[in-house]
Amino acid sequence: MIGSLEERKVFEEIQKKLFYMIPEKWESIHLYASIIEEPFKKPIGEMYFYYFPKGILKKDPINVYEIPSLFNIDEQSYNELIDKLYGDIKKLRKIAEEKHPNLWSNITITIANCKFKIEYDYENLSKNDMFTDYERHVIWRYNNLNIDLELESKQDRYIINKYLNYIRVTDLPEKEEFVEGIYLNPVNNIIDYEKTMTIEAALAMKKESEEKKNKKDYKDKKGFIGKFKNKNTLALKEKEDEYGNNQILFRNKKDDENK
Repeated sequence: MIGSLEERKVFEEIQKKLFYMIPEKWESIHLYASIIEEPFKKPIGEMYFYYFPKGILKKDPINVYEIPSLFNIDEQSYNELIDKLYGDIKKLRKIAEEKHPNLWSNITITIANCKFKIEYDYENLSKNDMFTDYERHVIWRYNNLNIDLELESKQDRYIINKYLNYIRVTDLPEKEEFVEGIYLNPVNNIIDYEKTMTIEAALAMKKESEEKKNKKDYKDKKGFIGKFKNKNTLALKEKEDEYGNNQILFRNKKDDENK
């Protein structure tokens, strides 16, 4: 299914919100959302996303619902952001309902390697009672987060093996994918991690700032000293610049004593 212009605008909004909601640098983002509609019933569904933190060593994925406690972010305000993000998912499905004959039941969004990928699933979740919501979550994690089965709990291993046996004998509905480049405009972050730097970077910046200041002070003082005709005074002043303010204070004290 090729995304319409209207759908692409919603994709951009989803990307912006995800980029804003993740409080550190990341390698990839993986989102799942479902919407189940039944006659005469209010639509229900769920949404969650994970991201892999950026780093030299492989790190475990972070669940969206762990972010407030991990990064000391107000949970109520953050949950409001989650609700707005799910609102975009609903908007995306509303557009699909108007433009496409087949209506997806759940989607997976993956952002990695400068690509934005949406996978539409047409499984009838309201009728498929083979798996509970929790079991679907475990299965989705296994399929999308490269989970090591040996590191999972006994219960989760049982669920995944149950799923693997199920797909061997069942014809699953076909899925459709839509892929495009990510939205490239810069987006502010919830805690503005771009302004956070390592100690080494901070020290380097401080050193560079001090060097620039010393050069400026040297030029200013040299211009002022140049007005004096006494060469010995000029040499003394330039030496003071080399050793800094302590030397100047020391020299002033000795001059006062000589006087």
